[in-house]
Amino acid sequence: MTIGIIGAGNMGGAVAKGLAAAGNIAAQDIFVSDIAADNLRRLQSEFPQLNCREDNTAAARCDVVVVAVKPWLVEMILTEIAPLMEAKQTLIVIAAGVSFEQIFAWLPEQLQDMPCLRLIPNTAIAVGQSMSLFSTTNVGNELQEQILSLFRPLGEVAVIPESKMSAGTALTSCGTAYALRFVRAAVEAAVEMGFRPEEATRMVAQTMKGAAELLLQHGSHPEQEIDKVTTPGGITIKGLNAMEAAGFSNAVIEGIKASQCVSSSK
Repeated sequence: MTIGIIGAGNMGGAVAKGLAAAGNIAAQDIFVSDIAADNLRRLQSEFPQLNCREDNTAAARCDVVVVAVKPWLVEMILTEIAPLMEAKQTLIVIAAGVSFEQIFAWLPEQLQDMPCLRLIPNTAIAVGQSMSLFSTTNVGNELQEQILSLFRPLGEVAVIPESKMSAGTALTSCGTAYALRFVRAAVEAAVEMGFRPEEATRMVAQTMKGAAELLLQHGSHPEQEIDKVTTPGGITIKGLNAMEAAGFSNAVIEGIKASQCVSSSK
């Protein structure tokens, strides 16, 4: 199998790195294209065997074609590469808010039966820890499993209805930034309390990683794990109550809902 990735920016580059690092597909079978030569040079410095080109021709002829560009560029890219493609190929589009209806409106009649997936990973795909969301159309069970198997080594995968893709994007793709904003705030507090920034960052990041693993491994509700560290009259509950008084939970809820509104309007 060959994979073509059109777009080597933050997301396309992360997908290319993740696939190459996972090793379930040979790096020489991954074709990456981008008009920005610097993006390609950075990729190839880490994975010299990647096939990097400034034009989209080779990527568009691969078995699986991944379009990883800004939403407003998807139409231009699909229009450009459609004459090079065949219905037997598989198309994956990574672009928030771009629906299957739009995608197929930009493809010619001979590609209307093409297997197509919408994919929203997050940038942690570059280190094998993404939460990748898929929606599918014209995709049989065997092909779906084949595609998912490519991405499982890069983190968790889930197939969801397209109607939930906007909400999922806000939760998991935008969610990386929200989690990191918490880290930044915690580090700022740590610096005020006397820690060096690099020391505090490592401590907070590991604490977040551990908290996530408790949920993933125990299958528990967050409040169950919170209860284990909130001793009556203790310091943890005082901190939680102070955060709530400052609007912590409401800020998170409203931020995620705002992201859904933005992504659904693109």
